[in-house]
Amino acid sequence: MSILEVKHLQKSFGTIRAVEDISFSVHAGEIFTIIGPNGAGKTTTLEMIEGLVPPDHGEIYFGELNWDKNSKTIKKMIGVQPQSSAMFDLLTPEENLNLFATFYDKSRPTEEILKLINLTEHRNNHVKKLSGGQRQRLAIGLAMISDPDIIFLDEPTTGLDPQARRNIWDIILQLKELGKTTILTTHYMEEAEKLSDRVCIVDQGKIVTIDTPSALIEQLTKEREVRLSFIDGEDVAEEANNFSKNLESVIRTEREEMSLKLWTTNPEDTLFHLFAFTKEKNFQVEQVSIREMSLEDVFIAFTGKEWRD
Repeated sequence: MSILEVKHLQKSFGTIRAVEDISFSVHAGEIFTIIGPNGAGKTTTLEMIEGLVPPDHGEIYFGELNWDKNSKTIKKMIGVQPQSSAMFDLLTPEENLNLFATFYDKSRPTEEILKLINLTEHRNNHVKKLSGGQRQRLAIGLAMISDPDIIFLDEPTTGLDPQARRNIWDIILQLKELGKTTILTTHYMEEAEKLSDRVCIVDQGKIVTIDTPSALIEQLTKEREVRLSFIDGEDVAEEANNFSKNLESVIRTEREEMSLKLWTTNPEDTLFHLFAFTKEKNFQVEQVSIREMSLEDVFIAFTGKEWRD
C-alpha cells in the first residue's frame, strides 16, 4: 500500500533545472532511500515533498491528501529532521523535546523518545555540550515527537564517525519496527545498502532506477571479482594470467605486477581449476579473495560517476 505518491515533479531555479521529472511511490512501513551525486536534485525533491518548496509542475499525494487542499493534516502526518541550528543550545534535550511537543496537537512521550534515541543519560545536558552524533540523534527525536507516520531524514549521518553512524542506523531500524515510514537521503553507499528496503538513484534531476539493493546488484552483473597475489614474482602471475584466460567461466583478467584480478561467472569453479594449476606448477599463492558487487558498483554503472563523500 502506497503512503506517498510523487508524480512528474519539476523544479527550476532561474535557468537551472534542479528537478527534471521525478515520479515514485513509497510503501507504508518501508525505508526508502534517495541517492545521487551532488546537484542531482535529491534535496530539492525532498523539500518539495515536505512542503517546504512548491513544485513548478507535478503532484504529491499522501494517500488521497495533497498540499493544496490538506496541508494542515499532512503536517501532522510527517516528521522532518531539523537542522542543528533549529535546536536551542542552552536548553537540554529533554527541554527541546518538551518545547517541540507544544507545537503539535498530539505528541509521543518525551521519556519514550529519549530512550529511542539513547539520550536518557544526557537528558539534562545543554545541547551545546552534546557531541555531533548526540545532536543528530536529538534531531531525529525532534522529528519523532509528533508521532508522525512518515519521517524525512536528509543525510542524518554525514560527518559522523563510524560508531556514531551505526547508532543512527539502529534508530532508523527501530523506527521501522515501530511501523514508521522513513524517507532517507545519504552519501554513504554502505548505509543505503544495509538500511533500505528500496533505493532510488537520481541523476541530473531524473530517476535512473528504483529497486531493492539486492535486485539492483543482481541486475548489474552476475560476475564476481577474484583477486590473487603470488609470492614467486611477476612471471608466475603472468603465467597464471594466461592460464585463467582460457577458462570458460572467466570473462576477463587484469595483471598488475605480482597480483592477478579476474572476473568470473563461477568463482568456485574458476578457483578449483586455478588452484589445481598452481599446485601442479608449485606456485605459491600469498592471498586470495572474492569481492561481491556492491551498491557503489551499481551507482557508478548507472551514473558514470565515482561516489565521493
